[in-house]
Amino acid sequence: MESNAFVLYSRDKCPLCDKAKQVLEEVKVESGIGYKEIDIHTDDDLLGRFGLIIPVVEWKDEIVQFGNVDKSALNRLLEK
Repeated sequence: MESNAFVLYSRDKCPLCDKAKQVLEEVKVESGIGYKEIDIHTDDDLLGRFGLIIPVVEWKDEIVQFGNVDKSALNRLLEK
């Protein structure tokens, strides 16, 4: 995985996940920084780890947001 990309842990039928994808798409258009989406149902470890807190956004191997994803906060991360 490229280091300059977000990772979004999500699942199907998750309105907050859909909103997070929309925010990450906006960030991608504005900054050129993309994201990779991983469905937590593809891995039992991920399901156990993130099952109750998705969506989860990871940046440079660190969880930076979960639940309601905030575009402004993501943009501040990119400014660092």
